Amino acid sequence: MTDNLRLHGFNNLTSSLSFNIYDICYAKTEEQRKAYIDYIDELYNAERLTQILKDVTNIIGAHVLNISRQDYEPHGASVTILIAEHELEEAAPEQMEPGPGPLPETVVAHLDKSHVTVHSYPESHPDNGISTFRLDIDVSTCGQISPLKALNYLIHSFDSDIVTVDYRVRGFTRDVDGKKLFIDHDITSIQDYLADDTKQAYQMVDVNVYQENMFHTKMLLKDFELDNYLFGTSRRDISFEEARDIEGRLRKEMLEIFYSRNMD
Repeated sequence: MTDNLRLHGFNNLTSSLSFNIYDICYAKTEEQRKAYIDYIDELYNAERLTQILKDVTNIIGAHVLNISRQDYEPHGASVTILIAEHELEEAAPEQMEPGPGPLPETVVAHLDKSHVTVHSYPESHPDNGISTFRLDIDVSTCGQISPLKALNYLIHSFDSDIVTVDYRVRGFTRDVDGKKLFIDHDITSIQDYLADDTKQAYQMVDVNVYQENMFHTKMLLKDFELDNYLFGTSRRDISFEEARDIEGRLRKEMLEIFYSRNMD
């Protein structure tokens, strides 16, 4: 929020940030696929996801009211945290701005606002050996606290091959003269709030509806190193022809997710 924007009463705007984060791998055998899913389940269990969401609440300046978490059989986990929504007594200027926020190694706790949720979806298909893990994360805040503060922390907290991000500001508030305000900060793109290393690492596409305060960014990892996608084996253990075939399958999977359509 800008320094000269004075509101009549409480800031009634709701800001929502939604992520789909994808991790792709190749697991050739049934045993390797099972091992990959077990690995993902252990790495992103409800306990670890809860800690990540607690960090998010600290970053955006929130007070935890309630935590609900669950590990599922055979796979997956969910965590929901409800957050206090009362006005802040004091806040440093940097806490009121929607700016980039800290990276994982620099998390600092502060303040108070709505809910954060995460759900995991491990998935694999026996025909082509591709396994895809997806995390859905939603951060919704009311008032002056911005979920954009959590953007870089969340992207850096996971091994993300593809990321789709949606940001929307809903509702309205009023200034002291009674004029309606449908957004309380300047934004042209979600990319405005990404760290430089993130912008260098990903190919990005925007689809924005400015008049509705809706912003959408798709991100695809630029670097492709086959060994990073092989589970239970390595590049040196397979032939050139097999490596080329696997790389083609992986790239096809990533592009289909990035463009949201099936490809020949």
